[in-house]
Amino acid sequence: MFEYNLLMKSLQFQRDPTKNSVNVECAGGSVSVYSTCAYCKHCAGIRVGNRVVQAPQAKALIDMRQRGASDETLMNAAMMFNTLVRDGTAVECNDEKNEGYLKLF
Repeated sequence: MFEYNLLMKSLQFQRDPTKNSVNVECAGGSVSVYSTCAYCKHCAGIRVGNRVVQAPQAKALIDMRQRGASDETLMNAAMMFNTLVRDGTAVECNDEKNEGYLKLF
């Protein structure tokens, strides 16, 4: 179950429309949301409007471990993450110790 931690940071998106990229300032410097945050253990979700939507990859990983879901589940989660980033404004990060990127898988 997704729980919102009050110590979570909102890392605002920095969009570059010419490169079609979205970055955030992380402990390790500026990182790509699409290729770094998407696969980071600290990514708790994406802020879309007034809501925070749980990171789809984290849920897919739990489903894969519990039910043995297919690789297609992970691919669908990645596509949903990209859609949320397109519509969102920030990443919700639970990196309380300022460690930076930690791989999810």
